[in-house]
Amino acid sequence: MRTRFHENLDQLAERLQAMCLRNRNAIAAATNALLGADLELSEQAIDICHEIDAMREDCEHTAVSLLALEAPVAGELRRVVTAIQLVGDLVRMAALAEHIANVARRRHPEHAVPETVRPLVSSMGAAATAMATGAAAVLTSGDPHDAAQLDAQDDTMDHLHQRLLAAILADDWTGGTAAAVDLTLLGRYYERFADHAVEVGRRTVFMATGHLPEHLPPVEPTHD
Repeated sequence: MRTRFHENLDQLAERLQAMCLRNRNAIAAATNALLGADLELSEQAIDICHEIDAMREDCEHTAVSLLALEAPVAGELRRVVTAIQLVGDLVRMAALAEHIANVARRRHPEHAVPETVRPLVSSMGAAATAMATGAAAVLTSGDPHDAAQLDAQDDTMDHLHQRLLAAILADDWTGGTAAAVDLTLLGRYYERFADHAVEVGRRTVFMATGHLPEHLPPVEPTHD
């Protein structure tokens, strides 16, 4: 019976990783839709986000069934409860990617992003895509070092966000009010996407070790 339980736990972990990788695809497609004023890509990103929401229902059903039928204890219970929390972060990432795609769709056939700040938005999209990829890797490895890399990438995203806001508020901004509003929202969407990717890493380390990354016991030096 416990063998089947652990198989179900492993399958749940695989679904979480699949959700994370779908988020990577969604944020990449949404960014390309923004930069290229591409309606087809924006619709593709939105469809991926809807798939992620459907995956959420499956993951939550599995997790609740494990709690109700298997009476997990100790580390098993931690894995199930943390998986439910991870689902919330992954679904929120999808919702943020969908918001970005919706901006591109709403402004089509016009460009939502003025040419002057497209390199910044492109960099934010690349950072978000890399962070979703990194979060999926942490879901596989549970490695605190991999999770720490997400924190470093989040610092990069924060810096890009600050540069975007500075460009919008600059005296020489010529992009207009509508674009400034869109970009203010887009910057926030990318920043929050990155924050949730970091949280995926933190929760995964906790699920694997029982400690948050910053509270892990120090590694004892090895002696040859």
